[in-house]
Amino acid sequence: MKLNGKTAIVPGASRPIGRAIARKLGSCGVNLILPTFDWPESIVTMEEEFKTAGFSFLSLPVDLREDKEILKMLNRVQEKYEKLHILINNIERGGMPVVHGSYDLPHNSEQWELELTTTLKAKWLLFHHCLPLMQKNSDGVVLNISSVSGICGRSGACAPFFNDAYSAANRAVSSFTETWAREAAPSVRVNELMLGLIQNRHGEGTRGWGELSEREKSAISSQCLLERTGTPDEVAETSLFLIRDADYMTGSVVRMDGGITLGSQKTPPFPEGILDS
Repeated sequence: MKLNGKTAIVPGASRPIGRAIARKLGSCGVNLILPTFDWPESIVTMEEEFKTAGFSFLSLPVDLREDKEILKMLNRVQEKYEKLHILINNIERGGMPVVHGSYDLPHNSEQWELELTTTLKAKWLLFHHCLPLMQKNSDGVVLNISSVSGICGRSGACAPFFNDAYSAANRAVSSFTETWAREAAPSVRVNELMLGLIQNRHGEGTRGWGELSEREKSAISSQCLLERTGTPDEVAETSLFLIRDADYMTGSVVRMDGGITLGSQKTPPFPEGILDS
């Protein structure tokens, strides 16, 4: 897929992973639609960075959990850029147990619904309303950003980071990926990038990471085959491959977790055996 002149919606671009993906696309000449919701200070730095870089972008406040606001945004997209080619479905809300504690606590009375509505429903709404516009072109790409919480849930070394509703929502994202790939074919490809612990997203740089004991950090390192967390730039590079280069991939889930979902079960050396030589 040739990127120069294409138009992309990138939610979450005020935060590190969305920012890295938007930066990568902007440097390839992609027009950027950047829906924002919270993190006002991060929004300011994002806009300043992208203006300095000379990117073509439109930043506007949108609650992606609301149909009317998404449709209003898409009207702006058509007014400014006419077409839409790329959707980076990077929207979620995950309460970390190490920070928020149990769902039973009073301050978490709305947390379950928030995690499901933002992580799952908002992704569905965004795809549902963007698809008709994307299908007007001969080539399009949807990239769902998800989490390995859908595999491991609140267990093992990752347990401090992955809440129950967030994990359940991420498992459902893979079902969306397959359904949407069928629905959008052949003009729009739909793939999923399933992330492990990434710096500033369940890794170093998050409030939760600072609350871990040294023993908990060691357990994470031991379970991860590469013995480190990933970086937003690594996520952006992989995203670029799936958007630009993977022309024959659709309905696929690419797991980018440093091997943390495999590392809980190590491969032992061969036993001596009982047969005579």
